[in-house]
Parts: sequence; structure tokens; C-alpha cells
Amino acid sequence: MDPAGIIGIVVVFGAIFGALLIEGADPMSIFLPAPLMLVWIGTIGVGIAGHTVKDVLASYAAVPRAFRAKAADPGAMVDTVVNLADRARREGLLALEDAAKDIDDPFLRSGLQAAIDGTDPEDLRIILEDKIATKRTQDRVHAKFFQDMGGYAPTIGIIGTVISLVHVLENLADPASLGHSIAAAFVATLWGILSANAVWLPIGTRIRRLSDLECLQMEVTLEGLLAVQAGANPRLVGERLRSLVPASPAAKAAA
Repeated sequence: MDPAGIIGIVVVFGAIFGALLIEGADPMSIFLPAPLMLVWIGTIGVGIAGHTVKDVLASYAAVPRAFRAKAADPGAMVDTVVNLADRARREGLLALEDAAKDIDDPFLRSGLQAAIDGTDPEDLRIILEDKIATKRTQDRVHAKFFQDMGGYAPTIGIIGTVISLVHVLENLADPASLGHSIAAAFVATLWGILSANAVWLPIGTRIRRLSDLECLQMEVTLEGLLAVQAGANPRLVGERLRSLVPASPAAKAAA
């Protein structure tokens, strides 16, 4: 599991509540039922209104995977494909049939099996490219759902503030309560901005980033499988695939 998402959200909320304590404010003062209900439920509502039910269910299903799934490592896939290329060059493509059954990655396993079955290289490329395009499109929908809510939330918060200020103006005859009422009115704006920038937008960005890594790994796999099918030199296969993968900081430092 890549912990960056959880760490980031914990850090930002820690900073917010730390700032409240430093200012001498009660952190519980921002947990007012009406603004919380309006901002969170209202934002989810407008998010649902802009998408299909299927989109919404799939988007929420993507959240646990975004935080619990291990980030794809295209560099590790290069080593796997090079090993397959080496074995195919020495023993022939059909010798990889047993190896295909032990591969965990479904994209590599299905592509390798198609290559072993004699699928035309051009047809194999089209099939695998279509799978990559479909995945990228689906992930973009999931990411956009949360990014859209990140755009809606601040406006919903302002609506909550306006509603509260209307209530404040209705009670001008009670000056003693004005300070508390005005402060409470801005809690909705606070939650709108906070939820957008500390929850919805980071989730959408994370889903998109993980998708980019997974699609890059699939693209590396695609090029590797075509090279394996063509009986290319394993060393050249490795060089070709590594050129597709951004160098890690450790590799740059070693260079």
C-alpha cells in the first residue's frame, strides 16, 4: 500500500486543528450540525446530479483501492518482461505457456496467452491498446467525479453562509448573540473550502495519478509483449522498455 494519500490528509487536518489550538479557539467550534450537513450532503448531492448512477457507484468503489492499493511500478514490469523475452529466445514462445499461468498481472497474462496462441502482432496491439484506453477513460470518470465535487463544495459552503447570515439579520434585536451567530455563519464557508481542498480534490488527483502509473505499466507491458512475440534480443528489449519509464530518484543519483 502506498501511504501518501492517508499521510497527506492526516497532515492537513492536523495542521488545521493545530492552527485552531494555537489561536486559542475550540476545535469543536467548527463542528456545527447545520453547516456540516449542508456542505457534505449537499456536495455529494450535486455530485450525484452531474453523473450517472453507475458513475457514482464506480467512483466511490474506487476510493478504497486508491488508498489501499499498491502503486503500479512500471520499472518492475520491465524486469519481468525481459525475463520472458530471454526464455522465449532460448526455448521458443510456446515454452512460456506454463509461465503465463503463474503471472499475477491479468493484463500481462492475457496478452502473453494471446501471443502464445498466435494472435497477429497488429491485432494484439489493437486489442491491448483498446484495453488501456478503456481503463484510462473509466479512471478519468472516477477522478472527475471527485474533482467536480471539489469545485462544488466551496459554492455550497457560501450558500450555507448566506443562509446563516439571513438568520443573523433576522435577529439584529439581540446584539449579544450577533458575534456568535456571525462566526457560526462562516463555518459553512470553512467546511466548503476545507472539504474541497483537503478531501475531494486530493482523492480525484490521487485516482488520476494511480491510473497514470497503471496505464504506463500496461503500455510498457504492451511493447514488451510485442517484442517477446517477435523474438527480440532481451538486452534490447530491456533498453527499449526502460526508455519508456521515468528514472527513479535513486537511479538518477547513481547516474
